Amino acid sequence: MDRHSRSIAYLKVLLPLAALVLLSTLFLIARRVQTEPVIPFAKFEMESRLRGQQVTSPFFTGTTEDGHEITIAAAKALPGGDQNSASATDLEAEIRTTEGRSILLLSDTGTVRPDKDTATLSGNVRILSADGTRVETDQLDTLLSGLEARSPGTVTATGPLGDFTAGAMRIFTKSKNGPVHIEFTDGVKLVYDPAKVER
Repeated sequence: MDRHSRSIAYLKVLLPLAALVLLSTLFLIARRVQTEPVIPFAKFEMESRLRGQQVTSPFFTGTTEDGHEITIAAAKALPGGDQNSASATDLEAEIRTTEGRSILLLSDTGTVRPDKDTATLSGNVRILSADGTRVETDQLDTLLSGLEARSPGTVTATGPLGDFTAGAMRIFTKSKNGPVHIEFTDGVKLVYDPAKVER
């Protein structure tokens, strides 16, 4: 038997054996592959995402018992839990009184406690009234069921009479369907500007 014939005889045995080895290797690797579905998030990531449920661009409109219309919008809102308040960012609220006047409230953030009938605006709170008065403060506490709001800290304002500061502020109505009042207390300082009054 010549050399060529011997090589062919060896290959006839070696090639099928090599094929068997390759196939058995494939089956061994396949057994190691995890067939159970794997969620591509760690457990804490899933819990964080579930806790972080949010509503984008929420919008609410309603009427108080006194008949004043309230419209509230935000960039994002997060629902509250058993111990936590519902919160929102970039809040914008408009109050249209029964007299037809408009008061605009803006703040960076806000929280709502329906169980206590309260909402708190915080962070760069701005209050703009139809007569040109602009009030700025750090926090504004409001009632949900009626037109009542208080600023527990210092407020700065500009208006038709000039610029002024005060230690506290209150927005309220004295009676049902009565006019809306903005009252400044605790050391009011007014810089009177006659030019503004003439305009």
